[in-house]
Amino acid sequence: MLRWCANGFGAVALSALNAEGRSSIPNNPLAPKPTHFPPKAKSVIFLYMDGAPSQVDTFDYKPALAKYHGQDPTKAIGKLEPTQFDKVGKVLQSQWEFKQHGECGHWISSLFPHLSGVADDLAMIKSMTSPFSEHTSANYFLHTGSGFQGRPSMGAWFGYGLGTENQNLPGFIVLNGGLIPPGGLDCFGSGFLPASYQGSVFLPNSNPIANVKRVEPNDALQRSKLDLIRGLDESTLADLQGDPQLEAAIRNYETAYLMQSSVPELTDFRGETETTKKLYGMDSSFKNTVTFGKQCLIARRLVERGVRFIELTCPGGNGDRWDQHKDLVDGHNKNCKTIDQPIAGLIKDLKARGMLDETLIVWAGEFGRTPFAQGSNGRDHNPYGFTVWMAGGGVKGGTSVGRTDDFGYKAIEDKWDLHDMHATMLHLLGVEHTKSTFRFSGRDMRLTDVHGHIIKQILA
Repeated sequence: MLRWCANGFGAVALSALNAEGRSSIPNNPLAPKPTHFPPKAKSVIFLYMDGAPSQVDTFDYKPALAKYHGQDPTKAIGKLEPTQFDKVGKVLQSQWEFKQHGECGHWISSLFPHLSGVADDLAMIKSMTSPFSEHTSANYFLHTGSGFQGRPSMGAWFGYGLGTENQNLPGFIVLNGGLIPPGGLDCFGSGFLPASYQGSVFLPNSNPIANVKRVEPNDALQRSKLDLIRGLDESTLADLQGDPQLEAAIRNYETAYLMQSSVPELTDFRGETETTKKLYGMDSSFKNTVTFGKQCLIARRLVERGVRFIELTCPGGNGDRWDQHKDLVDGHNKNCKTIDQPIAGLIKDLKARGMLDETLIVWAGEFGRTPFAQGSNGRDHNPYGFTVWMAGGGVKGGTSVGRTDDFGYKAIEDKWDLHDMHATMLHLLGVEHTKSTFRFSGRDMRLTDVHGHIIKQILA
């Protein structure tokens, strides 16, 4: 009876009766699940840098670029790999000054004056690699562990393995700053997992998702419509003798109904102090800083409400995302001005509230950039060695793992790939990545496929 009434008010009552707000409905795919071992973190905030930042202009300081600036890279560096556009220019030095910051001495460029202030909270992985050098396949690989379309996003895998603490909100939320990456919404999809685990795309404004406010004149009329839909779905479900996707759709209707009260409150900042808003850069004269600041503040509020996986995408208008094949200085200046203060504010705010230890923050693009120019003032795609960083739950801040060659071109020490990043993220939330599997097409599928090693050097 509870299963077939899961779309009615019974679900609300059962949730309210539970002191922790956990669902008591049998077979609820989003109900919290036990971990394989005690977790360090409870939630993930994934800061997705769409288009791929240049590692040698941000966190991977390479003095050799200045020494060989303007020279033929085939002579200075040696054999070059094919590039995306095959328009190889000269060796290009970083256009920004690097300095060491914090007690750890992380090298960080002048692009990040605010993030430099939390250097001791960052764990740098400077030897990340990807097998793909084209945005769409690389985005699928970053998000799903496969370069092909149709696999579940990592946010979906986290929901599948762990459930979520808040049944009034989706377990996987994408805060869309304005750009959907190459590869489209499949970067956030559930693939062959039940549809309940797919990402829900929110906008960082007072009306974050369409139709969240009912258009019916009263609740009873809306409820009657939902009951009709439920009845039709359940009769079809009975005819099919059960179907996971249809069951997920029924639950999604109920989640959407519950979101009508929780989502407007989520984006109402009236309870936040002016000091907090300024910390996130929401008083900035640069509109994209304000946009990303709102995203970061909403991400903190989602973590407070028990949402498992939150992904942030970048605002538009800063060039072609981080993809600076030309006008590197203009594009990276704008992108870093967009994210620098909000991310630093997020880390400081979580830390001040005692939440950073239970929140894993991950900063990554789909690959890196070349140490030589594309044309005269841009950089091409480079999947052979780039930087990602983590902070918060279970991460040893101030550490630096791996190394690229003298030009920041290829990883040469402690080489990792994005499967290893996924395995480490799951580990920090108490999940053994080889055991979180889903039977599909005759085999046990997982986020890390048959790969993945935990990056133990960054664990606290």
